[in-house]
This record gives sequence, C-alpha cells and structure tokens, in this order.
Amino acid sequence: MRIRKLNEEEAAPMDLLLLADPSKEFVLEYMKRGECFVAEIEQQTVGVYVLLPTRPKTVELVNVAVAVKQQVRGIGKQLIVNAMKTAKAKGYKTIEIGTGNSSIGQLALYQKCGFRIIGVDLDFFVRHYSEEIFENGIQCKDMIRLAKDL
Repeated sequence: MRIRKLNEEEAAPMDLLLLADPSKEFVLEYMKRGECFVAEIEQQTVGVYVLLPTRPKTVELVNVAVAVKQQVRGIGKQLIVNAMKTAKAKGYKTIEIGTGNSSIGQLALYQKCGFRIIGVDLDFFVRHYSEEIFENGIQCKDMIRLAKDL
C-alpha cells in the first residue's frame, strides 16, 4: 500500500470522504483549507485522510475513511500513523481528532494509536447535521474530542 498527498488537479475521493462525514458541505469546506492524502493498493484508492491546520503548532485529522471492502485490514491504523508522521514532519506539536459518541470502533482505534480524550462537544451532531445519524444502534449526538502530542 502506498499513501500519498492528493494532487491539486485530482478529484477528491468523495465516496470515501462521505463515509467518515455525511455532510458534503462540510467535506468541501475543509478540503479547501486542508491537505488530502490517499492510500492506494494497485492504483485503487482504498483510504483517505485530511489534515487541517487549526491553531499554531496544532493540526486536526478531520476525516479518516477506508473503503468498506477494505475495512478491518489495518488500513485505518496505517492512515492514522502516516498522518501523525506527516504532521510531525511539518512541525506540528499536537494532532487532534473528533468522532461521534456512537463510533465505538473508531474511539478504540484512536486510543490504541495514543490519542487521549480531551473533551466532549455535547449535541454537536444534532446542531450541525440536518439528518439524524445512527451507528451501532446508538444515535450520534456528541463529538468526542481526542488529542495526541507528537
């Protein structure tokens, strides 16, 4: 597998990006300000992540997605590790990530990668998304915020 920065003239893999964030409006907005990286296997895009500068020396990993047929193969972890290495090489000191309270697998993965919970944005998904989101039989209401020092 190869992970590389998406070139500006290339179309973003919206199908993958929308797996992690169902709001096309939000995805398009942060794609303008962030850097998109794709994971490829045999010239097929199987994963994506976006790094978005937020504050001095801090970057947010705003979207991590793996194609459904490629999930549970360690690609997500490789994307997160690559994002941390890339952020550190760019001089960032802290990397942050947010996920839904219903994203049980993602919460476990982020903590296995060294992220720690730093806060909860109550009702984030209720306030910012017009459609209700359900995962694992749980309504996604709150944004769980995590961070890791690089």
